Amino acid sequence: MARVATKVAVSIPDDLYRAIEKARRRSGKSRSAVMQDALRHWLQHQAQVALVREYEAGYRRRPESRREVKAAQAAAVRLLSTEDW
Repeated sequence: MARVATKVAVSIPDDLYRAIEKARRRSGKSRSAVMQDALRHWLQHQAQVALVREYEAGYRRRPESRREVKAAQAAAVRLLSTEDW
């Protein structure tokens, strides 16, 4: 089954266009494929940023206790002491 596509027109600075075209030709991809890759990457980045903000907000609401910090440090020491440095 064919995927439906929507055409869009965007304006970008000439220097950015030239850089994209140079990279695109080297990769052998079409402009559409390059733009789709870029947009997917941007969307994934936005999702990651949202998760980090959510994590930070949760940490501010309930930071680690001193006991939890000490337990994490002890675990790190145990794990790292087995490594060849």
